[in-house]
Amino acid sequence: MTFEKLGLSEELLRSVSEAAYTSPTPIQAQAIPAILQGKDVMAAAQTGTGKTAGFTLPLLQLLNEKPPVKNNRARALVLTPTRELAAQVQESVFTYGKYMNLRSTVVFGGVKINPQMMKLRRGVDILVATPGRLLDLFQQRAINFNDIEVLVLDEADRMLDMGFIHDIRKIMALLPKKRQTLMFSATFSQEIRQLAKGIISNPIEIDVAPRNSAVETISQIIYPVDKSRKADLLSHLIIKEKWYQVLVFSRTKHGADKLMKRLSRDNIHAAAIHGNKSQSQRTKALDNFKKNKIQILVATDIAARGIDIDHLSHVVNFDLPNVPEDYVHRIGRTGRAGESGQAISLVSADEAKQLHDIERLIKRKINRKEIETFEPQHNLPESLSSKYSRNKQVTKTTNNKTKRYKAKHNGSSEKKSYNRYSKPQNSVNSNNGNRQRRPASTATPAI
Repeated sequence: MTFEKLGLSEELLRSVSEAAYTSPTPIQAQAIPAILQGKDVMAAAQTGTGKTAGFTLPLLQLLNEKPPVKNNRARALVLTPTRELAAQVQESVFTYGKYMNLRSTVVFGGVKINPQMMKLRRGVDILVATPGRLLDLFQQRAINFNDIEVLVLDEADRMLDMGFIHDIRKIMALLPKKRQTLMFSATFSQEIRQLAKGIISNPIEIDVAPRNSAVETISQIIYPVDKSRKADLLSHLIIKEKWYQVLVFSRTKHGADKLMKRLSRDNIHAAAIHGNKSQSQRTKALDNFKKNKIQILVATDIAARGIDIDHLSHVVNFDLPNVPEDYVHRIGRTGRAGESGQAISLVSADEAKQLHDIERLIKRKINRKEIETFEPQHNLPESLSSKYSRNKQVTKTTNNKTKRYKAKHNGSSEKKSYNRYSKPQNSVNSNNGNRQRRPASTATPAI
């Protein structure tokens, strides 16, 4: 399959060729023809499989031969959950549409609103926006939705997780009833299907990959380590392995800042990106990282989706995420577009439950590897095997197995033999294997 066979125009084919893409990914091969036919689409695919180009390319072609857009109006609206993802989509629009006479702009919170209002005065063919800022602009009469022909909900599941459902429904009520709607998501969860009711008409469903699974080109490994020695081990790996461009995930904003300072003491050039940073700080840090001016970028989950960095070779989970699906989105920042990548997790014994939830989700055991001089004093419990996590229900432990498990963890020399489903004593409270929606107050949504 080639891009030429998808029915794209010469201008788009030229842009795609200059971007060094030779053949469409599965999501692009199925979504582009359906969108060009004017169909509503619900598409699910793994992170890093080219979803953005899957709707950007046909959207540009559909709008290219339209008459000039009116002042303060737009023909296509792309909604995204985060500022970083909005900026990435706008960058794709610019990259693929550079040989077309189309206007586009991106609007999001954290920056002054007046320059965005000025850009909307002449009207735009494509408006990329986060929900909160879009509603602010509408209330100030900077944008009129009457001419919207195409609506794109990008990373729809993430928008639900971040508490945007009310803003989305407000925006839906303002749009023309007759329009083409495209919904892109990592999953087809029940929440996504519920959202789709009433806003999407007889959609073509595209599901090109197993849900919640990591890209096969990503090599995954776990380094068991005591929590107090994680920062030392990370510095050791960066220096010894000569890692340069590495994206490191921290669970908290404070933890990200603390780790950045710790790495800097070892002469490792690092920056942090999270919700407490201003938009200009976040943009500068990400831009410097992409330009190889920064060696390590430490991020919270605000960067788990929407950051597309070419040739990113390593992603490190300094802390495991509380929500197992976020592990897939995090490591999906590497191994993109068919390239290889490595996902490394520094896991301490108190994260055993999160690790079990992740391995149940991806249906595989992640390889463990201890580093000399960094062996943990508190051992990481054995994982659930994939066949049990997929087919078996949790069963009660027998008295003998429970005793042997407890004896082992109380310092006894008895042989290690315990039930896989026994709750690790060092585990932390989690979601018991079921995905829970994070409250909007903790998700740092873009506004």
